[in-house]
Amino acid sequence: MTGMEQAAANPDDLLAIYERLYVPRAIEEKMLRLVRQGRISKWFSGYGQEAIATGCALALEERDYVLPMHRNTGVWTARGVPLRPLFCQLMGRDGGFTGGRDRTYHFGLPARRIVGMISHMAAMLPVACGLGLASQLRDAGFVALCFAGDGGTREGDFHEAASLAGLWKLPVLFVVENNGYGLSTPVEEAVPIQDIADAAAGYGMSGMVVDGNDILEVMRAVRRAADRARRGDGPSLLEMKTFRMRGHEEASGTAYVPDALFAEWAARDPVARLARRALDAGHATEAELKAAERRIARQVEEDVEYALAQPAPESTLEAERAGVFAPAPAARAPLSASDRDAAPTKRYIDAVSEGLRQAMEADDSVLLLGQDIAEYGGVFKVTKGFLEAFGPDRVRNTPIIESGAVGACMGLAIEGFRPVLEIQYADFIACGFNQIVNNLATTHYRWGQALPVTIRAPIGGGIGAGPFHSQSSEAWFCHIPGLKVAFPATPCDAKGLLARAIRDPNPVLFFEHKRLYRSLKGPVPDTPYEIPFGKARIAREGAAATVISWGGGVSWALEAAEAWAAEGYELEVVDLRTLAPWDVETTLASVRKTSRALVLHEAPLCGGFGGEVASRIAQEAFGHLDAPPMRVGAESTPIPFSASLEATLYSARAKLSEALHALLSY
Repeated sequence: MTGMEQAAANPDDLLAIYERLYVPRAIEEKMLRLVRQGRISKWFSGYGQEAIATGCALALEERDYVLPMHRNTGVWTARGVPLRPLFCQLMGRDGGFTGGRDRTYHFGLPARRIVGMISHMAAMLPVACGLGLASQLRDAGFVALCFAGDGGTREGDFHEAASLAGLWKLPVLFVVENNGYGLSTPVEEAVPIQDIADAAAGYGMSGMVVDGNDILEVMRAVRRAADRARRGDGPSLLEMKTFRMRGHEEASGTAYVPDALFAEWAARDPVARLARRALDAGHATEAELKAAERRIARQVEEDVEYALAQPAPESTLEAERAGVFAPAPAARAPLSASDRDAAPTKRYIDAVSEGLRQAMEADDSVLLLGQDIAEYGGVFKVTKGFLEAFGPDRVRNTPIIESGAVGACMGLAIEGFRPVLEIQYADFIACGFNQIVNNLATTHYRWGQALPVTIRAPIGGGIGAGPFHSQSSEAWFCHIPGLKVAFPATPCDAKGLLARAIRDPNPVLFFEHKRLYRSLKGPVPDTPYEIPFGKARIAREGAAATVISWGGGVSWALEAAEAWAAEGYELEVVDLRTLAPWDVETTLASVRKTSRALVLHEAPLCGGFGGEVASRIAQEAFGHLDAPPMRVGAESTPIPFSASLEATLYSARAKLSEALHALLSY
């Protein structure tokens, strides 16, 4: 079988199945020889576990997704991935699938319906939920099969994904490879039950223990579960019992494993078992099996040696930078100043809601997920009435699973949707941090997959909500390549930047200042429009000094500028609008004009994004400065619950006047 012809393999053709099973075994043997020879330094061996990955891939259809892990070489080979580029990838040589941007199996091949892993255990399980939801929404009939190890079932992403899949009856197959150990910790010291499959009942799904060293049993179990999922009967948890015959990775050894276990599991070797079955059933002769083994081993040998002979990947700085983001289309319906000024007055919250509604009306692939966003309309009522307008398929309440919801959005985006996720408060985004910074942000750079995911997050203080509902966390994400960060300060920008974010093919963090939702009004055109990222706004002209800010800080800067104008100092206020990318040119041009700069942000001063802005000003406009660049931010303490303490002691607003006095009098 070649290419994708393995789909729905004939379970009675034992010789053909044996050949597919022997390919990853031959690869294992070659890699282990290379480690012993010192020609490669690392290999995550799946020796003795080949029946699981191979059997799962053979049992599925071409349209089904697979989300494999380190030891699932059989997925790639059974899906017909060409061996030479695969080995170049594994060896880190030119000709691999990622051009040296990521290691081993950390990549995806959309043409083979394979979605690659990241190193964080169980992180891809929520992504499978998003793929399953896409299948369900389109009635496409495909399933998503994802792998986790026994250790990975202790991760929060496992439980969040299982919760979501069971709740929505998603066509997802969770395959747990229980191979006895995490790295060195035996499963009985990490898992409080004998059979992990027993956990399925708690999530409303089918659970089954499978002999993972019997490829035919693996195929039967996967087919049954896939058929069940296609009928709409929901997900399954398949615990594949097997054993890791090598170390976590080859260099770590196996000294911590009792010898008796090796002898016990060697007798259940999946390759030898299938060979005996094929012989007993008369499907193959000893000579045919040996001939197949020699042919496959020879091909593996040639292809591995070919890969080892290739040079290391080369690139350019320009190419690497270009690979971080998917190219974004030009902005639609640019907004002129006259259009903005003549527009009706609207509140910040209404502008956000209108931008979201118009995006959904224009594009059926836009759908909303989040906690309490449907009937309730969200805690701030941004999506009030959306359920009635767009229906439950496109406006979906999720459980309290920030990480699971972000991962599901990634799966939806892979399938061509444009999900918009509401994080109830930006403070809670920390619960989805790994999915955002290690999964969403890195994927396009690693394997070229566009991910049009927008994450909306009400942010900031000033409402007396205390330390867990008031943080300004935008700087966390400006440091991460692959993310875009928007933080509008006006109702007009909130609508236009949100429209732009939703159409962007890259993940966008869209921060909405909750203090501004109902307190700030401004002109907002009724018709759809977009405001491009990376283009700052001169919010007020001046010559005495430049104040740079964003989000809630802009209104403070304008307030201060008005007060200082009465003293004869005209301050220029630059509203960055977006922080990643941020408009360096407009900022520097303003500073060169005024010769003084102050960066203001609501977040704590230490480590805030203002440090980046001030540094660039000092580096690139030093010769134009009459005073050192100054920064104003909040105290480096948690935000107090007391509104008076926040306003008088914590807030950057309270420190602004003194800082401006120091700047202007320097």
